[in-house]
Amino acid sequence: MALPHTPDSNPIDYIDEEDFIALEIPENVSGERLDKYLGGALPDYSRNRLKAWVEAGAVTVDGKVTKARHLLRGGESIKVFPQEMPEQFAFAPENIPLDVVYEDDTLIVINKPAGLVVHPAAGNWTGTLLNGLLFHYPELKHLPRAGIVHRLDKDTSGLMVVARTDLAQTSLVRQLQERTVGRRYLAWVWGEAPSQGKVLATVGRDQRDRLKMAAGSPQGKPAATLFRRLAKGEFMGAPLALLECRLETGRTHQIRVHLESLGFPLLGDPVYRKRTPGAAKCLPFERQALHAYALSLQHPSTSTVLTWFRLPPQDLHDLLPLIAMSEDDLPKESTLLASLQNDQHQ
Repeated sequence: MALPHTPDSNPIDYIDEEDFIALEIPENVSGERLDKYLGGALPDYSRNRLKAWVEAGAVTVDGKVTKARHLLRGGESIKVFPQEMPEQFAFAPENIPLDVVYEDDTLIVINKPAGLVVHPAAGNWTGTLLNGLLFHYPELKHLPRAGIVHRLDKDTSGLMVVARTDLAQTSLVRQLQERTVGRRYLAWVWGEAPSQGKVLATVGRDQRDRLKMAAGSPQGKPAATLFRRLAKGEFMGAPLALLECRLETGRTHQIRVHLESLGFPLLGDPVYRKRTPGAAKCLPFERQALHAYALSLQHPSTSTVLTWFRLPPQDLHDLLPLIAMSEDDLPKESTLLASLQNDQHQ
């Protein structure tokens, strides 16, 4: 059963709600432009920077992305997600190769390689998927975040969808909010994982390390991850498993945090590894072994349900013989559709 949607759910799937500035607009500012009001309310930031954040989709008014010239009526709630980036570089087009799985006039589906950051942020102002999208699809400069509606971690590979129109972006964000977008991941984990399970635990910032997330955080947001075991393996006597994970929510680092909380950290994870066995030090794999292999959604224009499938990249294929697994253990595209349809009836 999916978690209930709450009215304050973040409309921007990948931005952490912990990192925003909240403003309640007085009634007496009716008719004032959004960018002008922000300049007066947040004097620590330049007006050019605030305007760039608005145009980049990092400011919401009553939960909706809008334009800098938007006229306030008074009484709204504003959230500002500080980007702390040099805008002239962060949103510049760059000729970055993209593995395009599907495209039409409405949306684009990308198979993201491990190592590619999705959105500019501290330490990665350039060389991101967003920069590549702006080069190959210049019209995306008119959309918040260049049409990006969700993200994968830098070292997670796999399928992502990008909107090409305002209507498509609105539709995809709504589908993410309503949790009707089907997202399947392959995760290789340490430990004797059960045949199936479900993790229900909030995910929020780790109070001891703000660079990490934590399961069960009192300040966290509800999160649910379902998983089933596809295969067992081992490395230097340490047991491990291949899991298929299905998200009912899309919190930052959700799969990595949830599985580690059960005692099943991902192979190669450089952050969530408290419970990794000693054998992990000898495994020649240096990123979290996580791949978004299936994506299913309703096409914003035709309402047709579309599904895409991509097997893991070469580094994960090369890992299989080292951990007593083979390509026969990977899911087959022929069985995926029936599984997705079964999910929709649960």
